[in-house]
Order: sequence, then C-alpha cells, then structure tokens
Amino acid sequence: MDSGIVILGLTAQHHKSLPQAPTCGQVALARTVTENVTVLDPTASDPTLPDTGSDTRPDTPPTPEAFRAPLAPPAPRHSVLEDVLGILTGTVIASFGLFLLKSSAAVTGGTAGLALLLSYVGAVPFGVLFFAVNVPFFLLAIWKKGWNFTLRTVAAVALVSLFSSLHPILLQVDTLNPVYGVLLGNLVIGVGLLVLFRHKASLGGFNILALIVQERLGWRAGYVQMTLDVVIVLAALTVVSPLVVLLSAAGAVVLNLVLALNHRPGRYLGT
Repeated sequence: MDSGIVILGLTAQHHKSLPQAPTCGQVALARTVTENVTVLDPTASDPTLPDTGSDTRPDTPPTPEAFRAPLAPPAPRHSVLEDVLGILTGTVIASFGLFLLKSSAAVTGGTAGLALLLSYVGAVPFGVLFFAVNVPFFLLAIWKKGWNFTLRTVAAVALVSLFSSLHPILLQVDTLNPVYGVLLGNLVIGVGLLVLFRHKASLGGFNILALIVQERLGWRAGYVQMTLDVVIVLAALTVVSPLVVLLSAAGAVVLNLVLALNHRPGRYLGT
C-alpha cells in the first residue's frame, strides 16, 4: 500500500517536470502578437539571414531615374595649341575643297559661293573676294556670337583666303571631271567645316543673318539660309552652264549632308 502511494507520488512529480502543452488561450495570444509584429514592420527580414543592404520589397515600382543612362563626365576643353592646329587644319582642308570647285567652274552655297560667283565675273582673286564678302558678317558675329567666336572666324576666313591663293600656285590642274570635282569639293569642304566647328570657329556665312531674320520676322533660320543658297546657285546660271548649276546644287546637298550627319552637339566629348 505504501509502495503504491510512493509510485503514484513519483509519477505525479514526473508529470510536473515534463513541459506542459500550451493551452488554446496561449496559442491565440502568441498568434496575435506575431501578427502585430508583422503589421508594424512588414519589411522585417529574417534576423538569421545575412543583411545584403538592399531593399527586397517586390511591390516597389522602379523610378524613372533607374532607366536613364549615366551622365557622361564633362569633357576637357581644347588647349590654345589644339585650337590653333585645328583651325589651321580645317582651313587647309576647306580651301582645297573650294579650289576643286573653282577648278570645275562651279559654285556652292553661303558666302563662299557668292565669292566664287563674283570671281567668275570680274578679275578679282577669289581669296580677296571671300574675305571682303564676309566683313559685314563679322560685325553681325560680334553682336550675336561675341568676340571669342568672331576672332576665330576672322582668322579662319583669312587663312582660307590665303590658302586659296596658294593652291593654284602649288597645284596645277589641267583636266578635272566636273562631276568628280563638284562632289569631292563639297565633301572636302564639309570635312573642313566639321574641324572648324569642333574648335568653335566657322567660315562666316549667312547663318548669322538667318538667325537675325528669324528673331525679327519669325521666319525659320533654316529656310532663310536655304533660300539664300538657292538664290546664289540660280544666279550662277548667268555665268556657267545649266549642267554645272545642277552639279553645284547636288554638291550643296552633299555638303549639308556631311554636316547634318556628323555635327550633332552633345554627341562628342571634345569641346
């Protein structure tokens, strides 16, 4: 009898030492606490996992900045020596293209075309006429573009006038196919202009006048300049044959295509 009592007592103590199963109330309380923690911190991650430092929320839409290409670093500016060599290179190339046009008895647009047309009429050399025709546009450039651009343009026009006088002395052309001379001449002029544009210079021209007309009268500058170029090419009918005029018009298209396809601001690093 006593042994039975002892066994029952030991059994009771053994049950007390065993872990007790949670009651229904304890389970519900634990579930409520877990839900509250989830609501308060929906982005909380497993503390046992390593922290990657990134936001893993799947419902966050990407911002527009995520699709934009990174901005290119600012390009270094050309040095003075680079500008001098660039203007020399561009003027030599452009003047050689004008030499090819004059050897083909053709014209082109802009002040260069006007100077070529006047050189066919009178005995004044092309280089002198080219500089003289651009003098009024130098004054407009000071007003619209400032002294830096104007001085570079004056230097470029003066160099083209000089080189245009040297080419006939250094290079004698006996025969030149007009088609080849006109197309190649305008192509070479376009390359020379690209070099000058990269070094913040130009060969004068009607573009400044076209910009002023656009501001004053509201006419588009591109249409104004194209109209002036057409007038010059048509005026050549009084001096050269219609075939040469057609070739000159085709050459002007080639020149403008060279500039349109290769001179796009913001595309190149060099300034």
